[in-house]
Amino acid sequence: MKKAVFILLFLVLGMSLFAQRSRRNFRQHEIGIFLGGSYYTGDLNPKRHFFLMKPAVGLFYRFTPNYRYAFRAGFNTGTIMGDDSQSEDSDQRRRNLNFKSRINEFYAQAEFNFLEYRISNDKYKFSIFLFAGIDVFNFNPQGNLGGGQWENLRPLRTEGQTKKYKLWQVGVPFGIGVKVNVSKWIGLGLEWGPRKTFTDYLDDVSKTYPNPNINPPNGALGLAFSNRSLDGGDLTNSQRGNPRTKDWFYFFGLTLNIKIQFKPEPCYQSGM
Repeated sequence: MKKAVFILLFLVLGMSLFAQRSRRNFRQHEIGIFLGGSYYTGDLNPKRHFFLMKPAVGLFYRFTPNYRYAFRAGFNTGTIMGDDSQSEDSDQRRRNLNFKSRINEFYAQAEFNFLEYRISNDKYKFSIFLFAGIDVFNFNPQGNLGGGQWENLRPLRTEGQTKKYKLWQVGVPFGIGVKVNVSKWIGLGLEWGPRKTFTDYLDDVSKTYPNPNINPPNGALGLAFSNRSLDGGDLTNSQRGNPRTKDWFYFFGLTLNIKIQFKPEPCYQSGM
């Protein structure tokens, strides 16, 4: 997956440079909303996409200087979650951990259209596109012992951390989508966007069970959330998560884009 991220970044940047030399430059501004879902992959959900997806929304601004590429900045918010009890793996079900977290993301990205595209132009009304960029996001994992009360997990130091992990992180958003015009002023889109992160604690699970005599979790509640294994017993220093992989989160859904015009558009040439 790491190779895919860097390959996509290279493709988007390279195609954008190529597009700068193409014909029919113009200036178009759009505002839009994103409506869809969010989910995650990590220690509590290693590989099932769209599993436990929750509603997500967003707002964005897009600047389009060319039929082939665009730049976009915006904000997304959604919930991610994982639950060992719903896993297909018996070892995970015995581990018996769960979490949920709100994700708040600010991002900037470049987009490349495979087909020439522009809102209000029926000749160029559809395109598949790639996107890649950078984001800053906030998360806060919470756990539930079964009583309905969700508790913040980071202060509990469930793996005996001597240093708390940061709840603000930098990530790499990228993905693929389609765009289509539906009127002179409005476009619709459908997109799927993985977020490559550099943290393994979206779910508060990463390494080993702590030694309660050396680096204990914080209080009785910390102990309860640290080891919820159905097998019981002492699990000190045994594997709790997989520190070799980082967590990912994803946004998937529809976009509604509205063209905004600050002044009348000049007619550059026939076919514009």
